Amino acid sequence: MYKHILVPTDGSALSTHAVESAIKFAASIGARITLLYVQPDYPRPIVGEGALIAPENREEFQEETSKQANSILASAQAAARAAGVTAVSYTEVSDIPFQIIIDTAEREGCDLVFMASHGRRGLAGLLIGSETNKVLTHSKIPVLVYRES
Repeated sequence: MYKHILVPTDGSALSTHAVESAIKFAASIGARITLLYVQPDYPRPIVGEGALIAPENREEFQEETSKQANSILASAQAAARAAGVTAVSYTEVSDIPFQIIIDTAEREGCDLVFMASHGRRGLAGLLIGSETNKVLTHSKIPVLVYRES
């Protein structure tokens, strides 16, 4: 059975429910978990129609996304602790989350990735893409997909 589960989260409601379910699952099988939050990289400024659109400076952007990551991971770790599940957490900065998820699972020796899927279909799924689908497509490690009905 699975002994070490990677649980990526983005802090959304669906992702938070997936984390809660992953913790329950880990507790039921005696597994430990690694929590992962992939912070977005600083976006490039968008220029159009004479306007320059950019978030605050790079340092402020990184500080805010780091605070968000730490808050989300701290809540998830507290939930794991409360359930008696051993958990560690990591955050990395990247605009390619699926690759960080796969790399982290491999580096940490995880034998399962447990992640949420929004279940976008049709044009929205094609245009927006799905990090879960990319992990499913590229991972050599089994992936359990959490979906709400």
